[in-house]
Amino acid sequence: MGKKIRIVLAEDYTILRAGLKSLLESNPDYTVIGEAGNGREAIRCTVEKKPDMTIMDLNMPGMNGMDAIQEIRNRIPEMKILVLTAHNEEEYVLASLNAGANGYILKDATHSELLIAVERVMIGKTYLSPDITEKVVQGYLVGQKNSEPLTEWAAITRREKQILKLVAEGHTNKSMAEFLCISIKTVEKHRANLMKKLDLHNASALTTYAIEKGIVTH
Repeated sequence: MGKKIRIVLAEDYTILRAGLKSLLESNPDYTVIGEAGNGREAIRCTVEKKPDMTIMDLNMPGMNGMDAIQEIRNRIPEMKILVLTAHNEEEYVLASLNAGANGYILKDATHSELLIAVERVMIGKTYLSPDITEKVVQGYLVGQKNSEPLTEWAAITRREKQILKLVAEGHTNKSMAEFLCISIKTVEKHRANLMKKLDLHNASALTTYAIEKGIVTH
């Protein structure tokens, strides 16, 4: 390759992040241009530095990787995102892909597998670790066969559920925007979509609904 692939690493354990950086930069085609210890830092770092790829852990403090993936995808639709995690459960894989991840690799992968994953994602392919591929495909096929119309709750996006929880906790649009690292206008849009889907028309009604769903307890 001529131009180096520029990567941001999002992983909350410093020693793992350092090891991953060393591993990647042992290949002359890759350079790590930014690091993040939580989801919000991952968003900021990716937006500011505009790398070719962000490698994202899922379990991080503050804001988890799944939500960060979705927000990065909203802000930079063309960004390549590779999940690197210990979770091999089907629901995590499918949720990550639905959030906008381009690939999903397990932390017990070999050095060569990680490089293959990065290469495939960078050329526009989807990469899944071999250990989870068959399981996910089977689960997807079963889901297709048993698919039913969406309930109102199933139609609510991950971001809208976040907004619902924060509204029920008494947050203002401004504080929600700061917490989620998005604009107030975006908060208002998600809130309007949420209220429309649920046919609820004020914060009190949203709070009651959130309590019924067990999202918050009062």
